[in-house]
Amino acid sequence: MSLTRMPLALFALTIAAYAIGTTEFVIVGLLPTVAADLSINLPLAGLIVSVYALGVTFGAPVLTALTGRMERKPLLLGLMALFVIGNTAAALSPSYELLLVARVLSAFAHGVFFSVGSTIAADLVPADRRASAIAMMFMGLTVAIVTGVPMGTFIGQTFGWRATFWAVAALGVVAFIGIAALLPANLSRAEPARLVDQLRVLGSGRLLIVYGMTALGYGGTFVAFTYLASILEHITGFAASSVSLILVLYGAAIAVGNIVGGRIADRDPVKALTFLFVAQAAVLALFSFTALSPWLALPTLAALGFLSFANVPGLQIYVVELAKKVRPGAVDVASALNIAAFNLGIAIGAWVGGLVVASPLGLGATPWVGAILVVAALGLTMWSGMLDRRTTPELSPA
Repeated sequence: MSLTRMPLALFALTIAAYAIGTTEFVIVGLLPTVAADLSINLPLAGLIVSVYALGVTFGAPVLTALTGRMERKPLLLGLMALFVIGNTAAALSPSYELLLVARVLSAFAHGVFFSVGSTIAADLVPADRRASAIAMMFMGLTVAIVTGVPMGTFIGQTFGWRATFWAVAALGVVAFIGIAALLPANLSRAEPARLVDQLRVLGSGRLLIVYGMTALGYGGTFVAFTYLASILEHITGFAASSVSLILVLYGAAIAVGNIVGGRIADRDPVKALTFLFVAQAAVLALFSFTALSPWLALPTLAALGFLSFANVPGLQIYVVELAKKVRPGAVDVASALNIAAFNLGIAIGAWVGGLVVASPLGLGATPWVGAILVVAALGLTMWSGMLDRRTTPELSPA
C-alpha cells in the first residue's frame, strides 16, 4: 500500500509514535549531561531509563484494561495530553525525583497508546491493508530511533537536556492536533482485555519461558546501551559532540536488523533466535575490547545495533504461535504481555548496568555483563525448543 493511499489520520498516529519513541530512547544519549546538571552519579541517572520502562511494563496492561470502555478518540487525545504534560514536567523538573515522576507519566501514555493505536490504525483501512497500516504507525517508532534520538541528543548537548524534552513535548502537541483534526469520532471499540485474562496467560509456564527470553535477550544489550554515551566519551575517547552522529549509525543498524530479523524468523523462530542470541552475546563480549579503539568500536556498534533489534520480530512471532496452542483464547493478551516483557528487559538491563558501573568492575564491564544476560536468554530458547520437540506436533511452532 503506497503512502499516498494512506488515510491522513494514520500519519497523525505515526507522528505520535515518533514522539513517543524519541522520548523513550533519547535519554540514553543525554545521561552524562543530565547526571552533571542534577549532580547525581551515572547509576542513579540510569534509573531514569529503568523507571520509564517499568512504567510501560506495569502501567500499560492495567491502564489498557481500565480504559477499555472509553471511546477511542477521546482516549487517544487524553493519552497525548498526558504525554505532553509528562515531557513538559520533565523539562521543568528542578530535581532528580521530580524528573522520575515526569518520566513515569510519559511512560503510562506510551504503553496504552501502542496498545490502542494498533487497533485504531487497523480500523482506518480496509481489511486487506491492516498489516500495512499497523506497520506504518510503528514506522514512527523506528524512524525515531534512527533520527529522533540523535537529533534529541544533539539538541540536549547544544542547548541543555531540558530543551530536548521541550522539543518532544512540542511534537506531542502536533500529534494531539493531528489526532483531534483527522481521527474519525466513530471508531469501533474492541472488547477490553480483562486483568483476569492477563493473569491466565501468565499462568502458562511455556509462555513465561518466552517472556524470559524476551526480557533477557532484549534487555542484555541495555546493560551497555543505557550507558553508551559515557562509554563512547570516557572509554573510547569520542567527543561528546560525536555521540549524536554515532547514534545515527546505531539507529540505522537497528532499522536494518529489525527488517532482516523478521525475514529470517518467519520459517523457524526458535532456530533464528538461537543464532541471533549467539551472535548478540559474542558481539557484546567483543565490544568490551573494541570499545578501547574508535576504529574498532564503530563497526562493533553497527553489528550490535543490528543484532539487538533483529531478535524482536522472532520473539513476537514465537509468542503468538505458542499462544495459539497453549492459550488460544488470549492470543492478543499474550502478544501485549510480550511487549511488556521487552520493556521489563530495558528496565532490568539499565538497572544491572547501573550496578556494574557502581561496582569495582566499572563502566567498561557493562558489555560483557550484558552478554551473560543474552546467554541466559539463549539457554531459555534452547529449552523452549526442546519442549517444542517433546510435545505433540500441534504444539510445535509452525
